[in-house]
Amino acid sequence: MTGLLEGKTALVTGAGHGIGRGHALELAKHGATVVVNDLGTSVNGEGSGRDADAVVDLIGARGGKAVADYSDVGDEQQVEELVGRAVDDLGRLDIVVNNAGIVRDRAIWNMSAADFDLVMRVHVRGTWLVSRAAATRWRSEAKAGGGSVYGRIVNTTSGAGLLGNFGQTNYGTAKAAIVGLTQTLSLELAGIGVTVNAISPGGVTRLSATLGGDRKALEPDERPEDEFDPKDPSLCCPVVAWLASPQAGHVSGQVIRAIGEEITLMDGWSRGATISNGGTRWDAEKLGARLATDVFRTRIPGLRLGS
Repeated sequence: MTGLLEGKTALVTGAGHGIGRGHALELAKHGATVVVNDLGTSVNGEGSGRDADAVVDLIGARGGKAVADYSDVGDEQQVEELVGRAVDDLGRLDIVVNNAGIVRDRAIWNMSAADFDLVMRVHVRGTWLVSRAAATRWRSEAKAGGGSVYGRIVNTTSGAGLLGNFGQTNYGTAKAAIVGLTQTLSLELAGIGVTVNAISPGGVTRLSATLGGDRKALEPDERPEDEFDPKDPSLCCPVVAWLASPQAGHVSGQVIRAIGEEITLMDGWSRGATISNGGTRWDAEKLGARLATDVFRTRIPGLRLGS
């Protein structure tokens, strides 16, 4: 065990399998006590179980400290109790990694409203509820103390949210919403010293394996530590551990894509080409030519530049 997160307490949601499991193992490796949260559902959000227990046992076998939790992150009361237990039983909560998620992939003409609502409930509502519960306690601590606290939130987005993906209007929308939540939270919590960032991971997990093809989901602990596998979903976990550490106190409101051997800072919605009409109202019939040449850098057949 190393000491990058020594003395810190971390809550990781959806930590029973895949990326969340990797986060829990990585945070514990660096000295954090980890609350391993997992409702134990299927990838579609059905059923429940005690999947978190296996991760707690793994952490314990490696010399770390962890406790299991089976709360539903979409349930307001359960989330409040979960965060309360972390603070009361473990003495503090320093790090929140919002990772819980499910998929219900279908093209929009085959997707039910229930498929959309449940995915949004787990990803967006779940991330918001856990973040709110932690933020409320951190703000109270800051007001009672010196005005600031140690707090780290790391949310989870994906390529589907950043770039889009066929058949995932629910999942992609949820993951895009989490980016907006991350940026807004980073502004609201900056005054009390809390950083909020998002990670966009890759690799083959139980969720991504449902997309088809030759995909077999392996847990992070099922791979030899000395072998590099670009499909390993836990390759992003060291980035999360760093974001959760004191070293990353200057980083907030960022989206980092960590897939395989590459780490990429996403630029997001930045200002591109801009045109002005000099304080007069635009004419829709004339607007196309300006947009084509000055914004989209395309050409309209028969249009003479400068005309």
